[in-house]
Amino acid sequence: MGASALLWAPLLLLCMLPCQLPGAAAQDQVCSVDKTLISVKENTEITGPLVNISIPDGQDVILGPLSTPSTFQILGNQLFLKVIPDYEENTMLEAHLECRRDHTMVTQLVVLVSVLDVNDNAPEFPFETQEWDVAEDTKVNSTVIPEAKLTATDKDKEDNLFYTLQEVTPNASSFFSLEGMNRPALRLDRSLDYYQSQNMTFQLLVRDTREEDMEPSHTATATLVLHVLPADLRPPWFLPCSYSDGYVCIQAQYNGAVPTGHTLPSPLILHPGPIYAVDGDWAINAPIIYSIVGGNMDNTFAIDPDSGNLTMAKIVPSPMTFILLIRGDQADRVRYSVTQVTVEARSATGSLPHFPQNLYRGIVAPGSRAGVAVRDAASPSQPLRIQAQHPDFPDLNSAIIYQITNCSEFRMEGEAVLTATVLEHEGIFYVEATNTVTGGTTTAVAEIWVSEQVPPTTGEPWDPSHFSTVDMAILGGVLGALLLLALIGLVVLLTKHYGYRWHCCSSKATEPQSHGFDNQAFLDDHEATKASAPSPKPGPTPVETSSTPLDPEPLSSESPNSELQAPEPSGPEPPVAIRAAGDSPSAVRSILTKERRPEGGYKAVWFGEDIGAEADVVVLNTPEAVEDRDGNSEGSGEEDMDQDKSPLDELDDSTYI
Repeated sequence: MGASALLWAPLLLLCMLPCQLPGAAAQDQVCSVDKTLISVKENTEITGPLVNISIPDGQDVILGPLSTPSTFQILGNQLFLKVIPDYEENTMLEAHLECRRDHTMVTQLVVLVSVLDVNDNAPEFPFETQEWDVAEDTKVNSTVIPEAKLTATDKDKEDNLFYTLQEVTPNASSFFSLEGMNRPALRLDRSLDYYQSQNMTFQLLVRDTREEDMEPSHTATATLVLHVLPADLRPPWFLPCSYSDGYVCIQAQYNGAVPTGHTLPSPLILHPGPIYAVDGDWAINAPIIYSIVGGNMDNTFAIDPDSGNLTMAKIVPSPMTFILLIRGDQADRVRYSVTQVTVEARSATGSLPHFPQNLYRGIVAPGSRAGVAVRDAASPSQPLRIQAQHPDFPDLNSAIIYQITNCSEFRMEGEAVLTATVLEHEGIFYVEATNTVTGGTTTAVAEIWVSEQVPPTTGEPWDPSHFSTVDMAILGGVLGALLLLALIGLVVLLTKHYGYRWHCCSSKATEPQSHGFDNQAFLDDHEATKASAPSPKPGPTPVETSSTPLDPEPLSSESPNSELQAPEPSGPEPPVAIRAAGDSPSAVRSILTKERRPEGGYKAVWFGEDIGAEADVVVLNTPEAVEDRDGNSEGSGEEDMDQDKSPLDELDDSTYI
């Protein structure tokens, strides 16, 4: 329809007058219209007539077959538009008017209606969500997605579209941008890092006006999802890395030791760990191939190209240090890294295996058949494992063999303990560890309980304080001996401090005692018979010879010996020693002599001719004791004293000198 309108337009412009068909009489009147070109905006309802038609008498006007279908209508002599025009459907509407007389066309007129575009449609993207793969090593400022893949369309032909890229993933807009507001091609602005950002999401917005607040204005959005693909950018890394920024790994160096004069049957144990490298691009994870590229004097060591295990190929005869350079290549040989391994060869003389525990405890059910594994008493669900370690050369641990040396009921299978026969009772067994390389031997103790019950434990089961039956018997004997010594010491102390009380008590039980003071020489009524004791013989008395050692502290202002001197003639006579029959010196009996103390109370001394300076002194009835008992001063007199209590009954430690 649009093309035919363009063909008809020049004709209408040239022929402003009605066109007469060939064969029509010149004098005949023809049809005419007042307008042949009309412009209307789309989406506008036209209720009035478009043109007026002048129709001669005897003629009628109809719409020709070339007219836009179902668009126009002739009512009387007027042409109407019966549809709402839509620029996106038809930009030019045509009305072909045919004037006829008796079914013969006399005149043909053309009326054109130009539909003007109005911004009434929103732009559209050819997709709702677009996913795109971007290589990690894509060059900066390169176009990632071409413009044609992201361009939106708008049915409003005259509209210009404006694009905006909005980030959904935080910081994604720092990596990508659009080449222009009218060019939606996606461009990379900075280098990508697969291990920092693997996926980024954007919202792509398009608007049919430059400004958002313009009316009318329409927008559309679509989602862009970018997947960053890893690229081979990093070399192999020997682990562990002491520092890494995602691109560079400062790798650790390895250290180990081997014994001189021996070869190790297993790979070397290195620190901080075994030789191991990974592809720095772990998302690609290319296999690593290992090799020794330097420092391997006399080809002493060999390395497995696939695992990186370092082994000894030859014996090192004397102490020395090897600095090996180990290279790790990617399988495609594109990238590689080099690290250093320091191996020190040392003498193994005098270095023995060591058991980390002094005592191992296990349990096995009674009646177990041969070949049953002994369980760990601390963890009965696990088998008991006895393992020795070499303190200086961990590589020698694999060369240690184990055997039980003192019984045939058990056997070692590697580090596990198995029964060798049917068992009925518990026992203690010695496990010997021997290094097959160096010949060093050490021994540990294993206590195996033949019981259904788990043996009682306290704390950690391998503490040496967990004694066996023999140990407990020895401990009991030692404790018993200590207890006996303690009892003997206690008896000695009691005898020393309280023996005199036991002696006095025993004396009272065997000899009747009178009430009160039994030294009748000091009775007030002097009723004692002086003839009961013979007069002493001339010569020095024991009192004179022993007074000084018997009284170490003076009891008055007088001389220390004055209290032990003979009393005045008016006083009672002191008792003297009475000799037995035969007047034998050995028959002299010790007697008790007493005299009143100036400060109160009495002093009693037991002595004999053979006692000398070793005699004990017992002071009876100290002033304090008398005052506490009687409530009077020392001059109160002995008749006020309790006649039913002996002075010996009031002895205590303070009265023993």
